[in-house]
Amino acid sequence: MTPRHVALAFLVVAVWGTNFVVAKIALRAIPPFLFVLLRFVFCAVPFVFLLPRPRTPWRWLAVYGAVLGAGQFGLLFYAMGEAISPGLASLVIQAQVFFTIALSAWLFRERVTAMAIAGCTIAVAGFALIASRLDASATPLGVAMVLGAALSWAIANIAGKKAVAEAAAPFTMLPFIAWASLFAIPPLLFLTLALEGPQVAWHAMRDASAWDWLAVAWQVVGNTLLGFGVWSFLLSRYDAAVVSPWALVIPVFGMASSALFLGEPLPAWKVAGAALVLAGLAMIVFFGTRRR
Repeated sequence: MTPRHVALAFLVVAVWGTNFVVAKIALRAIPPFLFVLLRFVFCAVPFVFLLPRPRTPWRWLAVYGAVLGAGQFGLLFYAMGEAISPGLASLVIQAQVFFTIALSAWLFRERVTAMAIAGCTIAVAGFALIASRLDASATPLGVAMVLGAALSWAIANIAGKKAVAEAAAPFTMLPFIAWASLFAIPPLLFLTLALEGPQVAWHAMRDASAWDWLAVAWQVVGNTLLGFGVWSFLLSRYDAAVVSPWALVIPVFGMASSALFLGEPLPAWKVAGAALVLAGLAMIVFFGTRRR
C-alpha cells in the first residue's frame, strides 16, 4: 500500500474504533434503539434518491439491512447502555470473525486451515480470560448481547457475500448500504415503540443537545459514508488480505479511547485477554486463509 492509502486505512479504523466512545456519550441522552433507528433513517434518506439500486436480489438487501440494524447495532448499543463498556464492546464484537468463518465453512464449503483453527483457539482463550474476570465494566448479559451482535454482523457478512455473488452487475458498498438501510427501519421502529415507547422517543429527540445530534450525524457521515466508502475504495485496489488486517486495530482504538475519555480501567487481565484475542485474529487473517 502507498503511504497515502496507509493513511486512509489508519483513518478508517481510528473512526470505527473511537466511535464506541461517541456512541456511549450519545446513549446517555438517546435510547439505544431510537439511536440506531435515527442512524439508518439518515443512511437511507436522501441517499436512496441519489444512488442507484444495486442490481442484486431484494432478499439480500432485506436480510443485510434487518440483521445489521436490529441485530448488530441494536444489540450492541443496547448492551453499551448499561451492560458493557465501550472498550470491551469494541473487542468482544470482533468475535464476528469466528462466526463468519464458521458460517462460510458451513454454507460455502470453504476450507478452514489448521492455522485458522489455532488462531480461533488462542482468541477463545482470550475471551475466556475476560469472561472469568468480569468487573464493573461488563456483565455476563452485556457480553452475551455483544456476542449476539457479532453473530448478526457475521450473518450480514454472508448476506453481503451472497448479494455480490448473485448481482447482475458489479456495485460498490455505498449504494448497497443505503438501500439495505431501508429494511433496517421497520424492525428498529417496532423495537423503539415497543420497548422504549413513543413518549420516551419523542422527549429524547426534543431534548437532545446539539452534541447528541452530532453523534447521530457521525454515525451516518463518519462510520457509513466515510468508513465504508474509503474501505470499499481500498478493497477495490488491493487484495482483501492486504486491507482486512487493519480491522485488528479497531479494538486498540476502542479500548484506548474509552480509557482516555471515559476513564475505563485497563487492568492487566483485560490487556492480556485483549492481546490473546488480537493475536488469534492476526493468525487467522495472515495465515488462516488459503488461496484457491
